[in-house]
Amino acid sequence: MERKARTIGGISEVSRTRAQAPRTADLIYRDLHRDIVSMRLKPNSKLSEKELSEHFGVSRTPLREAIQRLAEDGLVAVFPQAGTFVAPIPVRLLMESILIRRALEVVIAQTATEMAVAQDIRDIDANLAELEGAVNAGDLGEFHRIDSEFHRLIGRISGLGTVSNTIEHVRAQIDRYRLMTLPQAGRLTRVITEHRAVRDAARAGEAMAFHIGQMLDEVEALQHLDRDYFYDDRE
Repeated sequence: MERKARTIGGISEVSRTRAQAPRTADLIYRDLHRDIVSMRLKPNSKLSEKELSEHFGVSRTPLREAIQRLAEDGLVAVFPQAGTFVAPIPVRLLMESILIRRALEVVIAQTATEMAVAQDIRDIDANLAELEGAVNAGDLGEFHRIDSEFHRLIGRISGLGTVSNTIEHVRAQIDRYRLMTLPQAGRLTRVITEHRAVRDAARAGEAMAFHIGQMLDEVEALQHLDRDYFYDDRE
């Protein structure tokens, strides 16, 4: 009988493929994480284990593992006697996340403008054009996606991979907040203006600090925060 092909270390290609395939809990985590951050699942929405198990076609074991990870991220709250809910946005954690992101993105913006080559500038300009297209189309979801891609593009150009990954780790609460503020009058055109300022090598860091810092000023004001979606954990 012909033996199966082996790879280095005696691991078959089949075994390697299985090891690399995303685990069920990981896939559920990604889907729920995306739906919570994109506000498809709004704060205080109840998550039914039964309905989610049926939706994903899985047992409750991988579902509960995914929910536990989301709880560790601060995106869901589990109450043994009441159920599992999408967590409201904690104001203190949101503010700290913005502070971290502002500090790191200033470094990334400064470095990116020093490292950028002609193609990088063209990529930034193309992103700005796409942002304007989303504004003209009135597509807030697409605007949010392209906006996020702008910041990831700056991170890629900077070459500071570890710094960029750290920013990704604190984005979840910020992205939920940002999506709620996009409908504000003049917000979209202001974002484009601020992004265009970051493109200027002479003031990239200062422009990025202002761009991210705007969110911090707004949160501190607390005037527009929907109390159904936020809770003030600063005391």
